[in-house]
Amino acid sequence: MPIALIVLAAGQGTRMNSDLPKVMHPLGGAPLFAHSIFFGQALEPERVVLVTGHGGEQVAQAAVELGFEVDFCVQKEQLGTGHAVAQAAPALAGFSGDAVVLYGDTPFISAQTLQAMRDARNNHDVVVLGFDAADPGRYGRLILNGERLDKIVEFKDAEAEERLVTLCNSGVVMANAAQLFDLVNSVGNDNASGEYYLTDIVEIANARGLSCTVVRCDEAETLGINTRAELAAAETIFQNSMRKSALEIGVTLSAPETVFFSHDTTLGRDVHVEQNVVFAPGVTVETGAKIRAFSHLEGCHVSAGAIVGPYARLRPGAEIGNDARVGNFVEIKNATLGEGAKANHLTYIGDATVGDRTNIGAGTVTCNYNGVEKFRTEIGADAFIGSDTMLVAPVKIGAEAMTASGSVITKDVPEAALALGRAEQVTKPGAGRRLFDMYKLAKANRQRKT
Repeated sequence: MPIALIVLAAGQGTRMNSDLPKVMHPLGGAPLFAHSIFFGQALEPERVVLVTGHGGEQVAQAAVELGFEVDFCVQKEQLGTGHAVAQAAPALAGFSGDAVVLYGDTPFISAQTLQAMRDARNNHDVVVLGFDAADPGRYGRLILNGERLDKIVEFKDAEAEERLVTLCNSGVVMANAAQLFDLVNSVGNDNASGEYYLTDIVEIANARGLSCTVVRCDEAETLGINTRAELAAAETIFQNSMRKSALEIGVTLSAPETVFFSHDTTLGRDVHVEQNVVFAPGVTVETGAKIRAFSHLEGCHVSAGAIVGPYARLRPGAEIGNDARVGNFVEIKNATLGEGAKANHLTYIGDATVGDRTNIGAGTVTCNYNGVEKFRTEIGADAFIGSDTMLVAPVKIGAEAMTASGSVITKDVPEAALALGRAEQVTKPGAGRRLFDMYKLAKANRQRKT
C-alpha cells in the first residue's frame, strides 16, 4: 500500500532562545526536520508533506536544497497537533494509502520502528508508537486493554491511576490517510490547554468500532529536542551511532570520540581516520584511504589509497584521485587532484585540474579570483610545480612541464617546457653588512632617546 509522510515542523521552539526555527537547528550536519524524512524514506513514501509555521520559508528552502520532493503547507496558528495534521489534508486530497505522522524535532525514530508500525497496520486501523519510560514525567499515557489501545491521556488531563502507567506516547501515528483526516476533523479542544490533540483520535476511532494498537520502541528513539542542552545530547547520540557503524563496517578510528560525522558521510572498508577529524556534509572516502589528524572535509570525494592531512582542508568540489597525497596545511576547493599527484604542504589549489603524478611544491597558489570572477588552472600529468609558484588563472601548464621556484606564471606553459617568472636577482657586494650596521645604529639612537 502506498504511504505518505506528514512531518510536523511548525513549532517556534522558544526554549531554544534562537531566531532560527527549532527544526532548522543542525544535527549531524542537517536540519532537525530532515532526519525524520531520512528515516521515513525507508518506507519508500509516495508523498511527503511538511507542515511549517514559524520560519516556514527557511524550512521550505532547506528542504529544497536537500533535494527532498515535498509538498508544503502552513499552520498559521499553533492550535495543537491535531490542528497541525489537519493542515496537510488538502495536500493529500485523493491520496489512496496510509499516512504516518512524524515530528521535525524528534529525529531518531528508526526505519525498523516505522516498518514495525507498517506491519501492524495489516491488522489494525490506527497504530500508535509508544515507549516504556524510565521516568514517565509529563508524557501522555497509553491506556491499553490487552493489545487494544483504549485511549491516550495527556498528563495534565490524566487521573492519578493513569499517571502510574509507564507506557508513554511518542506522538507518532499511522493510519489510512483519508481515515486519519476524518478522525482529526472530529477532534475537539475541550481540554486543559484548549488545543486540538491528535491523541484524541484513538477514543474517536474506538467509538467508531475501529481497531487501535501500540507498537513499542526504545525510549531513546523518541527523544524530542526542545532546548540547546537536548540538542547537544542528541548530537552526542548521533555521533556515537555513526562511530559505531563506521567501526562495524571495517573503518579504523584511532580516537573515535574525536571524529565527527555528518548524516551522509560515506567511508569505505579499511579507511583509517586519525584523531580530531571533521566530516562535514557531502563526503565520500573510498577503500584504503587515510585521513590524518586535524583535517576538515566537506563536499568532497577521496579515492582509494589516497592520504589526506594532517591539518588538511578539503572544500566542496575537491576530487582526490587514487593514491594521491594532500599534506599538511593544504586547502583544495573545486579541484581535481589526479592519480598519484602530490600537494604535500602549504598550498592552495582552487578551481583547478592537476594531472596524474604531478608534484605541487610548497607554497603554491592557484590565483583563481580577480575580485569579480573565478578562473581555472589546468596542470597536465607528470608536471613539477616549484615551491612558491603563483599560477595566475586562467592558465595551462602542459604535461611534463616545470615551473621554477618563486615564479609568477601568467601565461600558458607548453608540454615539457620550463617556465621562470621571477625578477632578475641583483647582488651588491658588502651592501648587506652596511645595511645591518645602519639598522643597528638607528635602533641604538631610538633607544637613547627613550
